[in-house]
Amino acid sequence: MRTTGEAADQGRGLPMRVGNLGFLIDKLGRDAGPLQFLRELTQNSLQAIGATPARSGRVLWDVDWNRHTLTEGRVYKLACIDTGIGMTGPEMIEYINQFSASMHEQDYDKNFGIGAKIAAATKNPAGLVYLSWKDGKGAMTHLWRNPETRQYELQPFDLPNGDVQYWLPISNEIKPDEIEQHGTMVVLLGDSETGNTLDAPASAASPSRWIGRHLNTRYYEFPPGIEVRAREGWTFPRSDRDRNTTREVTGQRPYLAKHAQSSGTVALDALESGCRALAHWWILRNESALDSNSGFIASSGHTAALYQRELYEMATGRAGVARLQLFGVIFGYKRVVIYVEPLNHAGADVLPDTARQRLLYQDASLPWEEWAAEFRAPAKMPSEIIDLMHEVTRDSDSSEDMDAIKERLKRVSDLLRLSRYRPVRSGDLTASDETIGGTARDGSSRRSGTGGAGGGRGGRGGDLYALWVDPEGVAAEEIQVDNLPDVKWVSVRDGTRTPPFLEDRAAKFLPELNLLQINGDFRGFTDMVERWYERYGEQPATLPVIVHVVREWFQQGLIETVLGTQSLQGSREWNPDDIAKALSEEALTASVMQRYHVDNSISRALGSKLGTLKERFAA
Repeated sequence: MRTTGEAADQGRGLPMRVGNLGFLIDKLGRDAGPLQFLRELTQNSLQAIGATPARSGRVLWDVDWNRHTLTEGRVYKLACIDTGIGMTGPEMIEYINQFSASMHEQDYDKNFGIGAKIAAATKNPAGLVYLSWKDGKGAMTHLWRNPETRQYELQPFDLPNGDVQYWLPISNEIKPDEIEQHGTMVVLLGDSETGNTLDAPASAASPSRWIGRHLNTRYYEFPPGIEVRAREGWTFPRSDRDRNTTREVTGQRPYLAKHAQSSGTVALDALESGCRALAHWWILRNESALDSNSGFIASSGHTAALYQRELYEMATGRAGVARLQLFGVIFGYKRVVIYVEPLNHAGADVLPDTARQRLLYQDASLPWEEWAAEFRAPAKMPSEIIDLMHEVTRDSDSSEDMDAIKERLKRVSDLLRLSRYRPVRSGDLTASDETIGGTARDGSSRRSGTGGAGGGRGGRGGDLYALWVDPEGVAAEEIQVDNLPDVKWVSVRDGTRTPPFLEDRAAKFLPELNLLQINGDFRGFTDMVERWYERYGEQPATLPVIVHVVREWFQQGLIETVLGTQSLQGSREWNPDDIAKALSEEALTASVMQRYHVDNSISRALGSKLGTLKERFAA
């Protein structure tokens, strides 16, 4: 008699099975982005073409014109057509109706075999219709979500003899023109047989060119010998070839190569995390096209991770500006593109997650902050990017004299270092001056002194030996007035700010660079300038002085906010997330919304420079 262990050793164990597979597919589908199906079906097509002897061919995202014609032009269904190796009917059943099955090689860094099933099938409960030709013979099958069982399955086809089959042979009459002896067309039905699947999802950029736009920004480049195209203007008559046409999808690399004035690569050692990488950078030419993006590609500054010819975690808009500034591109970010390519030196250190939305390094997020810190170091930052930033700020009047602000802050330097926090209970101080007290985040109290439940001196963490910490030896970081943050005023007028960066926000603080960027276009500042310009009679000669004084006093207030907030660091009541929130764009904006004291300071300063209003108009 065999033991359980012996049976398992001989492969006679009971394999784990999947219960309620439909729920699992739905859950994974929710993790995939709304446009992820475009990548998954395109990737299947690329691999199918790569399996042909010539390893060349075509992928076309188009209208299912057969269905459009049969419905007298009422129904537009999106279809992905390729000239790949194709599938027979039995192969369709084997590969399409198994959750993790693929006709291509499966591995952690290759094909998972589930992409189209979780990304496309879940977005098209009415089904995906597969029509495929192999060796000149066509077959069809229909994967859908059964509304009664809520399971994904191949629809049965009833045969005249009463039998049931899950694929059918099809005539060459409905074969797309692109397909000759072999190829596949996948039709996306959406929620119903009559719904329009050419309409862009709500989250899609460039709705009229959403397919090409997404694929261009998802792929860095396509394999040589493979052409990818996407339909645009499908609502215009088919005879209107200027508008109802297909545009080539190239991926970002050809566009960047064509429009860059300079480019290069920086090796990132990433000694802390060990995730070595190459940072590929481009400076785009200052072209009008950057301001009038036609919508089919990412044509201005952004960042992304590059892996196996694909782009992950692309950051554009405000998120792109934030990441570029983290990389040290403080100005000119509209013209800088950075793709970081992690080196998979250990074979499986860098892998996409199951939904292929993010890249993971050793099952954790990519070390963006570490890469950025190394890239912006003087020894690594490309001189061309430095020259670009100097070019942008050359004619800017954003530099401000800090001497007066430093002198004023020195008078209150003791107030910039907060006293230690001592909780107050019933109006009595219960902590001595030498101890650090606090209130726990869960609402429970922490006692100071010795004795009592949960005792310890000042509620310090640590084990038993923390009771003998010398209070005189507790390190505290002092705020140095001579170490004020660097300040840069930015505005659209002088080219140092590009919307949507800091739009209707007062300032942004970059702690990694100790840099405070102040938005000269913020209405809280411009309203104050306008107020005093009007009061001084709108004399043009007074405007530069008024702008300088207004900026100086708001600048001082923002600097004080930064320094004062930083003095809270190290307190048990202020964790790093709290500090970050207190120094956010919104919090810094709130800090300059006071008016009375700032207005008084500006009045006195202008009085000394331009004369008081009473003196000026008496003269």
